[in-house]
Amino acid sequence: MARPRVYVTRHLPGKALEYLADRCEMTVWDGELPIPADQLRVQVANCEGLLALLTDRIDDELLTAGPALRVLSNMATGFDNVDVPAATQRGVLVTRTPGVLSETTADFAFTLLLAAARRLVEADRYVRKGEWKTWGPETLLGHDVYDTTIGIVGMGGIGREMAKRATGFGMRILYNSRERKPDLEQRYSMSFATIDDLLAESDFITLHAPLTDQTRHLIDERALKLMKPTAVLVNTARGPLVDQEALYQALNEGWIAAAGLDVTDPEPMPPDDPLLTLRNLIIAPHIASASVATRSRMAMMAAEQLVEALDGRKPKHAVNPEAWAGKAR
Repeated sequence: MARPRVYVTRHLPGKALEYLADRCEMTVWDGELPIPADQLRVQVANCEGLLALLTDRIDDELLTAGPALRVLSNMATGFDNVDVPAATQRGVLVTRTPGVLSETTADFAFTLLLAAARRLVEADRYVRKGEWKTWGPETLLGHDVYDTTIGIVGMGGIGREMAKRATGFGMRILYNSRERKPDLEQRYSMSFATIDDLLAESDFITLHAPLTDQTRHLIDERALKLMKPTAVLVNTARGPLVDQEALYQALNEGWIAAAGLDVTDPEPMPPDDPLLTLRNLIIAPHIASASVATRSRMAMMAAEQLVEALDGRKPKHAVNPEAWAGKAR
């Protein structure tokens, strides 16, 4: 039996590509930037499997261009880059890579929280510019993190890890999620709150919700005005959760103290975006899960699920299991 043809949209860390090469006829896009959509449509024309990244838009036009496609393995926790209904309609199984990045992403979210609270990036620039003349009792005063209130929006795997870390700082923990988590409430002594109460009472707000029609611009002008003027906002989920025009106004006019973003809308952020002029904003290029170990595990999980499905074994993390019928060769 001929080995299945698969296409991978970027070079991957770890041994995922070796794994695929041993089991499939594999082609890899070797560019540093995402493969252009028109070229990807050409590449998938005869492929049965596709391993894609969150930077790849998997829409109906692409799926139409790949009539032999049976499996799309998305190397990401989320799948807002995929038209799942279109994939399901065409019998294409979609998988994702949840769980593997929760601890690493929470580490980075807490890094942003601490750095924004204590003005770390500002301090680094202050020294490099030669502005450090002496120790000063009011130089770069920040905000304490211990013994404050954190509001966690979204209590999935990453939200849970944020709660775990917050306990180490003696923080009062509020959370908002689609469903209450009584076991986690007990474990981390945290309380469920409405989104408005969470925003109003928290010193730090950290976003870990999926991007949906309901959560797009969840943090808008109204939400920002509910926050404390000393509040810090952190987003490591998806950029469109935040209305960035409103965030600029909030940071520029002092509605809130600071923000730390690992995700933006759009990505990458244009170099002339007004947010980049603000001293009280930290921005990273979507690297919350970017540790060697985690990205390697993500890549391998994506590769393994692709092979499993092509071999007729139902993957654990199928987004649309109703499309499973007929996936076996």
